[in-house]
Amino acid sequence: MMHCGKKHSCAVVTCILIFASILICSWKDPQLQNNVSRKIFPQATTVSPTGQLCRGKPAQNVITALEDNRTFIISPYFDDRESKVTRVIGIVHHEDVQQLYCWFCCQPDGQIYVSEAKIDVHSDRFGFPYGAADIVCLEPEHCDPAFVSIHRSPHGNTDQLPRFEIKNRKAEPFSVDFTVCISAMFGNYNNVLQFIQSIEMYKILGVQKVVIYKNNCSHLMEKVLKFYVEEGTVEVIPWPINSHLQVSSKWHFSMDAKDIGYYGQIAALNDCIYRNMRRSKFVVLNDADEIILPLKHADWKTMMSSLQEQNPGAGVFLFENHIFPETVSTHVFNISSWNTVPGVNILQHVHREPDRKEVYNPKKMIVDPRMVVQTSVHSVLRAYGNSVSVPVDVALIYHCRVPLQGNLPRESLIRDTTLWRYNSSLIMNVNKVLYQTVLQPQK
Repeated sequence: MMHCGKKHSCAVVTCILIFASILICSWKDPQLQNNVSRKIFPQATTVSPTGQLCRGKPAQNVITALEDNRTFIISPYFDDRESKVTRVIGIVHHEDVQQLYCWFCCQPDGQIYVSEAKIDVHSDRFGFPYGAADIVCLEPEHCDPAFVSIHRSPHGNTDQLPRFEIKNRKAEPFSVDFTVCISAMFGNYNNVLQFIQSIEMYKILGVQKVVIYKNNCSHLMEKVLKFYVEEGTVEVIPWPINSHLQVSSKWHFSMDAKDIGYYGQIAALNDCIYRNMRRSKFVVLNDADEIILPLKHADWKTMMSSLQEQNPGAGVFLFENHIFPETVSTHVFNISSWNTVPGVNILQHVHREPDRKEVYNPKKMIVDPRMVVQTSVHSVLRAYGNSVSVPVDVALIYHCRVPLQGNLPRESLIRDTTLWRYNSSLIMNVNKVLYQTVLQPQK
């Protein structure tokens, strides 16, 4: 213990010690940070002479198989939230893929730099051998690469490697408030009426963009998608994952022993978050038969404003799923012209199943994409902010589908007509779309 005879001299010595500590810490911390970065991300090395142009062929597809046929690249994204890295969203075999390298091309000098990748297979693989993965590479200093190739070796000829554009390189003002991500549309999807109703409900609630990862759908559904694409509401991302892997329509390997679960849904959701990170204030992760219905607010904008005010620092908002069985209907809103359209009329299904205490009630999300690192279907795996479970008296997910409690009598269901608050606008908007697509007179 140090003893001071005078208060003045004690204060001076204390100040000197504090100042010295600050100097030592300010010198040590960056060193520590650099050592950690080097350990996780080895330093990029130059492998090409000055003046060499970028190599490789531009990737043409949303899913690109590498030559090992164990690695599938979706898209690379610039991510500077922790350090300056390129984060490549992909799908890999969790055992067979152990080492990959990013080949960056720096312009205007054209030098190629190679960085060893950190391969982070998402934990929610559900037993399938293939899973969504982040392939993360530290970018070289003094270089803002526009393109990258992925290779299993730091050496070799990259002339034939696919070259991927690195997205999110430039910061942009938000072009929309809400983007809905739907993945994946498969099984010759033909629930046309419910799909149109969902899209029109999203628009009423404040959505400007809906991104759909489409594996396949019916001819009639193609016509509806074309209408919404031309309108500017929908962006269709081709999702031919079954061209590369044996896909399951189940969520767990024990139910269907294929390469990857549920048509690679988790990889698509992660890509959708990063794809919209710089252009959308919020990203909504739900299916086409699900609508997050606000109970205390008129729309999502006022609801999210209130939720953010009550939960500062939160970036993930979880909403409870509630089943409105399509087998239980009411005769209200039996619109004759709609009866010729394939699919479910959600306005006729306003009885929901009660909660079961012993059964987990899954949730879907509205997230701030800039605060999410990795997501699963019903929760985020890694995020910078907190996750908040939204009370059911604030909002719930209206999920009209086949029942989960099919043996319940009608009297045991809960009558919930929240959806009817929007019936006037919804009917008018759905009719406009139907008469321009499905109900259009044949020429």
